[in-house]
Amino acid sequence: MQDLIKQVNDLPLIVKLLLCIPVIEIFYGICRIVNQISKGEINWLYLILAILTIFPGAAFMWIVDIVCVLMNGHAFLLG
Repeated sequence: MQDLIKQVNDLPLIVKLLLCIPVIEIFYGICRIVNQISKGEINWLYLILAILTIFPGAAFMWIVDIVCVLMNGHAFLLG
């Protein structure tokens, strides 16, 4: 599972930005859930936040992801 997160973080910057588009951003939500579950110690707050980012009610997350990709090189909670 951690290999998936490493491969996502190794993608080119333009591809990461394209994955931040509101409809496609669900992919990052799934990656957040996989990242939290694959860790030995689950941080429940981050897991709940990751689950909430999949639903359309968290429409602000694509903006947060764009800012995080531009500043840190990875999406929110995937570093």
